[in-house]
Amino acid sequence: MKNGPARSRTTRRWRQRLLLLVLVGLLPSFAIVSCGLAYGYRLNWTPSQSLGLWRIRPVAGAVATGDLVFVCPPDTPRFREAHMRGYLRAGLCPGGYGPLIKTVIALEGQRVGVGHKLEIDGRVIAHADVRKSDGRGRPLPSFKGGVVPIGHVFLHSDFPASWDSRYFGPIPAEGILGLADAVLTYAP
Repeated sequence: MKNGPARSRTTRRWRQRLLLLVLVGLLPSFAIVSCGLAYGYRLNWTPSQSLGLWRIRPVAGAVATGDLVFVCPPDTPRFREAHMRGYLRAGLCPGGYGPLIKTVIALEGQRVGVGHKLEIDGRVIAHADVRKSDGRGRPLPSFKGGVVPIGHVFLHSDFPASWDSRYFGPIPAEGILGLADAVLTYAP
């Protein structure tokens, strides 16, 4: 009977030491991640752009076509479905989504045509075939086309399976967090 309480105290001490060791080990990681977030650094885990470390740089003035941007998607039924299907990662944007990294290819007032190919003001966009289904064979409804509304942008990625404005249409420009700069990345 004497060994029971002593063994229990020893086990408890080892558990406390292990917990302390884990917490001390996690503290530097937490500090690095917190500083990275505070200074605009983000990790990209989706293949729509190169994987790795990116930085959000403030936009000086208005965004332009060709700008590579970080953008928070709006919390709409289409984005909720995309999150459930796995097209979007979890993150700190409204709705719990992670920001997207996409290229702005059309601004307010420009005409977008979506068929088998994507056209902006009659110009065919390269690497922009429109798919009828996703990688799992589920139907992938596309945007029907039209004029980009005031205060919105149309986004694109050259990655063939990218889920971008070809499928969800123009989104509010107010969701743009800044320009996307690759820091330490690789293309799979």
